[in-house]
Amino acid sequence: MADKNSPKKHGKSGDAREERLKAALKANMARRKAQAKARAASEDKTGKDEG
Repeated sequence: MADKNSPKKHGKSGDAREERLKAALKANMARRKAQAKARAASEDKTGKDEG
């Protein structure tokens, strides 16, 4: 069986893929954080208006 932790041949393409994935993850996390902040702000407004 192949070992999942075995070293794989990474060339420039592997490094480039890692960089792309890292950038995509960072952008995704920033987008999700902004969405959460917007949701929290809208919940605060609706909560204050109702009460």
